[in-house]
Amino acid sequence: MVQEIVDKVLAGRRISGDEFLKLYAEADLYQLGFAANAICKKKHPEPVVTYVIDRNINYTDICISACKFCAFFKAPEEAGGILLTNEELKQKILETQELGGTQILLQGGLHPDKPLEFYEDMLHFMKKTGIHVHGCSPPEICHFAELSGLSTVAVLERLMSAGLDSMPGGGAEILSDRVRESLAPRKCSADRWIEVMEEAHNLGMRTTATMMFGHVETIEERLEHLQRLRDLQDRTGGFTAFIPWPFQPDNTALAQAVEIEKTSGFSYLRMLALSRIFLDNFDNIQASWVTQGPKIAQVSLFFGANDFGSTMIEENVVAAAGVHFRLTEEEIQHLVRAAGFEPRQRLMDYTPA
Repeated sequence: MVQEIVDKVLAGRRISGDEFLKLYAEADLYQLGFAANAICKKKHPEPVVTYVIDRNINYTDICISACKFCAFFKAPEEAGGILLTNEELKQKILETQELGGTQILLQGGLHPDKPLEFYEDMLHFMKKTGIHVHGCSPPEICHFAELSGLSTVAVLERLMSAGLDSMPGGGAEILSDRVRESLAPRKCSADRWIEVMEEAHNLGMRTTATMMFGHVETIEERLEHLQRLRDLQDRTGGFTAFIPWPFQPDNTALAQAVEIEKTSGFSYLRMLALSRIFLDNFDNIQASWVTQGPKIAQVSLFFGANDFGSTMIEENVVAAAGVHFRLTEEEIQHLVRAAGFEPRQRLMDYTPA
């Protein structure tokens, strides 16, 4: 039965949810890697692995969401919360551009009282530097809409007019309401996350999709997440890439409340390959060296990944959970070449930089 499903995949046919679960339960690592690598080679016949030079800027760590998996946020009443000034933003952007950076990944906590105009002014200021702003994930859009009394479509339109170029897939975690209620009950529902993404796509904005796995979810809930993404991509084609990454438990409230075993490299590669197999309408799958380290990221290139992600000149959220992998552009290029591929810098939409 497993080999029949693998043969179906190799023939270029879409698998069902039940077949996904069968592969998860019974396929070995070699079978999954072989199938995922074959799909990747069909989509990307040239031996090229892409990467982007950017910087994660978290404009504030003040957040009312209090997600149990986050070690980065500060409650509004807690001392030590930050809110970056325009001058601090400008300095970070200029440093990024000096290193050949083409975009900023802009995300922040759900601040309780900043009006929509605050974010519009911030985007206007950032765009004066000429940088591509990849920011404001669906939970932020829903938060801005709630505070402003506007629809999420209206919020998106205003932010796009102010300079928002594309949107990351942050805040997805697992797109199952049971999981979301357990981990982050103040964050937008799975349906609302999908709705905001669809609205963005319909407005002409390209976005990415993510999945944070390896905590309280079941494999059926991982499938629900992937099914929602595949269905939306069928409708809009607006996602440029999928980025699966394992939960980092250190310093989080969730790990203190529930015993969670850290995702191994073996389990990560299985999930990466399954994602490539199931998400047949996604062109690009990104390796997660930030959580898995450079060696597993190299192996990922044979398990369905065709993109090495970002140089991550600055990264705060995963670092707050105790993971501190860092790579320069030269190191990424070396790792990609050592795996037998040619590195190529890209933009957010996967055109060459």
